Amino acid sequence: MPDRAAQLDRLDRIARSMDRAMRLPVVGVRVGWDSILGLIPGIGDALTLGPAGYIVLQAHRMGTPGVLKARMLGNIGIDALIGSIPLIGDLFDIGWKANTRNVALLRRHFERHPERAAHGAVTSS
Repeated sequence: MPDRAAQLDRLDRIARSMDRAMRLPVVGVRVGWDSILGLIPGIGDALTLGPAGYIVLQAHRMGTPGVLKARMLGNIGIDALIGSIPLIGDLFDIGWKANTRNVALLRRHFERHPERAAHGAVTSS
């Protein structure tokens, strides 16, 4: 379904910007806005929940089952819980990449179940 592919591509672009937009010089590790905003005490971690929540909302609109959305929310919860620990959480964020994990879950779901979400649940926002 082309609409689904376009939707997944858009969600992947969001995940890429949040999790792996730029490469750190010298160490070569990829980080995104999630890691950078997480350095701002208090508000940084809260700001990163917006794009993460949007990915889950789009998964819902695409007609994914509750168990998949629960796994996605679990990834976000782990990211938020450990990410709230100063410095340690920021280092964890670099490796965890919850948004990338969640889009990968979506892609795998639709590869395994291409007939799902054909009931017109795909919307654009």
